[in-house]
Amino acid sequence: MRVRVGMVSTSWWADAMYLPALTNHPDADVVAVAGRNPERAAAFADRWSIPAHYTDTDSFFDHDLDAVVIASANDSHHPLTLQALRRGLHVLCEKPLGLTTAEAREMEAAATDAGVATLVPFTYRYMPMFRWVKELVDTGHVGTPHHLNMRYFTGYARNGEYLWRFDRGEAGSGVIGDLGSHWVAIAMWLLGEPVAVNTVSTAFVPRGPRPDGVAYEPGEDWAVMTVRFESGAHAVLQVSAVCPEPGDFGQTHALDVHGTDGSLYAMSDWVSTQEVRGSKAADTAPASVLPIPEHIWGGAPRDVVGDTYRHVFRSGGHMIGNFIDAARDGSRCEPDFSFGRRVQEVCDAAVASAASGGGMVSV
Repeated sequence: MRVRVGMVSTSWWADAMYLPALTNHPDADVVAVAGRNPERAAAFADRWSIPAHYTDTDSFFDHDLDAVVIASANDSHHPLTLQALRRGLHVLCEKPLGLTTAEAREMEAAATDAGVATLVPFTYRYMPMFRWVKELVDTGHVGTPHHLNMRYFTGYARNGEYLWRFDRGEAGSGVIGDLGSHWVAIAMWLLGEPVAVNTVSTAFVPRGPRPDGVAYEPGEDWAVMTVRFESGAHAVLQVSAVCPEPGDFGQTHALDVHGTDGSLYAMSDWVSTQEVRGSKAADTAPASVLPIPEHIWGGAPRDVVGDTYRHVFRSGGHMIGNFIDAARDGSRCEPDFSFGRRVQEVCDAAVASAASGGGMVSV
C-alpha cells in the first residue's frame, strides 16, 4: 500500500526535514500541500513536484489523503489536527500538540477515537548519541538512575527581533515549549513517568515588536526545570536560546546521568563531536569513551554532526519513515499523541511554576 500524504506548511522546516524524508520513502506520495500564502504554496508544490496546493484547509483535507503532516505554527495544531482526525487520517503533528494541555487532551482523545497512527516528532531521540545513551541506561550501565542533567544551548534569540516562537499568544510559551519540550521528552524516555516540576525562567533579551504592531506577551528565552519522577529520580533540564554557539547549527547538547552502578556523559557540539563517555562505580580511571556501535549508526556518516542528522531523517528511515510505515501497516508508532500530551502537561506545569516563583507543581 502506498500512503497519500498531505503537507501542512511551506516553511524552511518543511523543506529541510519533511519533504526530503517523504520523497525518499518508497511508499509515500506527497499529493497536496497547504499554506497561507498562495504564491509560496504554488512555488513549494512546484519545487517538490506536488500535484495540488491549497490555501483553504477545508479543500485541502477533502483531497484524497491517507495521512497528514502538520508542521504549521503552534496555534494551528489543535484545529488542523481535529480536522484531519474527523476524516480518519493518520497525523504527524509538530510539538507542542496544542497551546494548552486541554487542547492536547482533546487531540489525544480524538486520535484514540479515530484509531489512527499518530506521531509527535521529538527529533533528538533519533540521533545516534541519544539512542546509545538510551540503550546503555536500559541495559544497566548506570544501575538505578538517580539523577539526570541536560543542557541545550543555542543562540537563535540573541538579536532580539520578533519571533513567533516567543509570542505567547501564538506559541503558548517561549523556550520552555520550543526547546524544553525536547528535553522533557528525552528525560521521560530515559527515566519514566514524571510526577512534579519546578522551574525558574527569564527573558534576557528584550523582544522587538510584532511586524503588524499588535501588542503581545513575550515568552522566556532561558529556563531551568527540575523534574521529579515516580521512581524517585530527578532531572535538571536547562534550555537557553541566547548562547553564542559555533557552527552552522549553532547549538550544543550535553547530558549526564548518574546511578547506583555508574555514570554516563554525552556531548554533541553539532559540529564534529557526538560522543558518549562512561564509568562504573568501581572505576578509578576517568570516564572512557563508549563508542557508538554500528547498529545504531546504521550507515550514517559520523565525522560531521550535520551530515549525521541529514542521513538519520532524510534517508535513514527514522521518525517520518516510522510514521509512514505505521500509516501503511495500520500499526502504532512512538512517540504518539499520548506521549506528546504528557510532555505538554509537564511543560505547562513548568510555565505555571515559573510564573508563581518556582514552586513545585504536580503533573
